[in-house]
Amino acid sequence: MQLNNNVTEFILIGLTQDPFWKKIVFLTFLLFYLGTLWGNLLIITTIKTTRALESPMYFFLFYLSLSDTCFSTSIAPRMIVDALLKKATISFTECIIQVFTFHFFGCLEIFILILMAIDRYVAICKPLHYMTIMSPRICGVLVAVAWVGSCVHSLAQIFLALSLPFCGPNVIDHYFCDLQPLLKLACSDTYVINLLLVSNSGAICTVSFVMLMFSYVFILRSLRNHSAEGRKKALSTCISHIIVVILFFGPCIFIYTRPAITFPMDKMIAVFYTLGTPLLNPVIYTLRNAEVKHAMRKLWSKKLISDDKR
Repeated sequence: MQLNNNVTEFILIGLTQDPFWKKIVFLTFLLFYLGTLWGNLLIITTIKTTRALESPMYFFLFYLSLSDTCFSTSIAPRMIVDALLKKATISFTECIIQVFTFHFFGCLEIFILILMAIDRYVAICKPLHYMTIMSPRICGVLVAVAWVGSCVHSLAQIFLALSLPFCGPNVIDHYFCDLQPLLKLACSDTYVINLLLVSNSGAICTVSFVMLMFSYVFILRSLRNHSAEGRKKALSTCISHIIVVILFFGPCIFIYTRPAITFPMDKMIAVFYTLGTPLLNPVIYTLRNAEVKHAMRKLWSKKLISDDKR
């Protein structure tokens, strides 16, 4: 493994170098990030404080919101601060840490989405065995496996990043550290590493997306045997999940399942899944879920009453 190289820090180009547009980027993504924190932390608080939301679906939604919050936090704060700087730099060590955290929480989100699909499949297709199959103990084990799997994936990314020799160029044409832009700076043949990247990140994204789509096709087909009210409720939940899956996996597959070439649109597509999707997820899940909306109203009304008593 190549650990010694001549590069100790990288220069991040960001989304733009124009001073005016950098201010727009700062303001826009500060609002995006604050919205992401507010929406996801509201869901986390609501689920943790509401006894009615103790089913496996909300258990997994809790971890999805947690992974969204951490995933966005691994990128957004530095990006927002860098927009105010004339020259944004990141040390080699910080770059490696960012690669790890970004891939860890991104992979965790993928695994949680798979667990949510499994939960919906069991709830709709095996309703009589639902509480046995999706018991609190089994749900806890599944989430623990998701955390371990994410850690293994992220360590593989770190291994690939540390194996790259950097001996001169240190300007990253991106707003965060990832393997794709780092490959362009390596002073050796990166064909094998790019192949490993595609077989790791690319395969996880593609295989997970195909599995999720097939699972929802099976779920939607099974709805024909349910009552009209049951179909309506299950359809509403599944559509929410499908929207989230498409919004997250579409950009990821585009970025991670191709050779080490970059397009001008790559940075904007990356913005969509690093900042856009974590912001949209709480909106999608709350707008299409009556139970969550009702629990949030109760939580908000309790807060207002407690504030009035003071």
